[in-house]
Amino acid sequence: MNPVPAGLLEPGPAGHFFESSLRMKQIFSSLAARLLALTLAAAMAGCGSGGGSSTAASAAGAANPPPVATSPAATGGGTAVTPPADAGATAGAMRDLTSMQLSTMMSPGINLGNTLEAIPSETAWGEPLTTQTIMDAYKAAGFKTVRIPVAWSQYADASFTISASWMARVTQVVQMAHKAGLIAIVNIHWDGGWMNHPTYDQQAAINSRLTKFWTQIANNFKDYDDTLLFAGSNEVGQDNTYGPPTAEYAAVQNSFNQTFVDAVRATGGNNATRHLVVQGYFTNIDHTVATNTVPTDTVANRLFMEVHYYDPYDFTLNADSAIWQWGATATDPAATETWANEPWADTEFQKMKTRFGDQGVPVLVGEYGAYAKAKYPGMDAYAKKWVAYVTHSMVQHGLVPVYWDTGGLFDRSTGAQKDPETISLIVNSSK
Repeated sequence: MNPVPAGLLEPGPAGHFFESSLRMKQIFSSLAARLLALTLAAAMAGCGSGGGSSTAASAAGAANPPPVATSPAATGGGTAVTPPADAGATAGAMRDLTSMQLSTMMSPGINLGNTLEAIPSETAWGEPLTTQTIMDAYKAAGFKTVRIPVAWSQYADASFTISASWMARVTQVVQMAHKAGLIAIVNIHWDGGWMNHPTYDQQAAINSRLTKFWTQIANNFKDYDDTLLFAGSNEVGQDNTYGPPTAEYAAVQNSFNQTFVDAVRATGGNNATRHLVVQGYFTNIDHTVATNTVPTDTVANRLFMEVHYYDPYDFTLNADSAIWQWGATATDPAATETWANEPWADTEFQKMKTRFGDQGVPVLVGEYGAYAKAKYPGMDAYAKKWVAYVTHSMVQHGLVPVYWDTGGLFDRSTGAQKDPETISLIVNSSK
């Protein structure tokens, strides 16, 4: 998800999830003002915002490696330490696997949301510093993949050179995932929204910045094996627009995908054949099917297409909506969005299977989820039905489900399951 004001999404089938970048992280805050206030407070407090998180992280166990940072600003708190000695521990050969074959090993997945993509620091959005504990908890629960959203610009200089301390921190989190036996996905996640201008006048500058960032990221990880995937962007489309993209927006957003692939491949090493994830326009299924093309690549069968799924928005994410029932068992028409029910989900996933999966390009559903509203106690049961049905349908259509979580399923400090029923539904529905 991208952290921007809620309430800007046009309702109804014609506008279903067309503007995913206009969704607020409902789990984190329902008001943009609260996000802004938290961000400003974290910026003024410096390392203070991470103090409590550091304490919680250390309590998770001495076996956890300390966060890598040459300055407290790199993570929002903590002491300076040196990079881990096993920096090349996950280096290895790339197996002779197509992306389609790899995709069968990835379900289900979970997002480490509101963490490394948080602005202005890792702990600014309320999550603790990531330790080995949470990665081990994901694996023990049955997850096979962790998507690691990352912001880069705030740790880069004016020429877009990423700080060594932040690169080391991201590297450490990837190593935690690999140590736990998880497949890891690293991306550029919102990052202040600099990619959300897919226009011809901005195209060259954005592609230049993309190349600079991905050249550095790819070089840092060039010896890592195929259990690390790169994803070029997150929910990119023209800000403050609605409906299908114009030909210009579609063409430029497709060029971002091509630039990402070209930049990574040019670094060589294992990146010459690494599995890469490109995104559809605003990660909307209908827009992706209609306007996105698969980039030209120097190696065959090493690309995924990514979309997200939160239909119907008023049920899944909109905390201010009175829609709290879903699906065939709903009993109150006034509390139900009838257009995005079980058949709708099946149809949407079939579109992606036909357009991409059947052509050898597996589909990653990099985010999805439905979250209960406290003012409707009965919604929890419907949210769980949504999760179970949608997860199973994705897998049945050959898609890889990666649930969006910002600390609602697990205690990030202890690894304890906060919602074991939903975790079980995700894992079991993926079988």
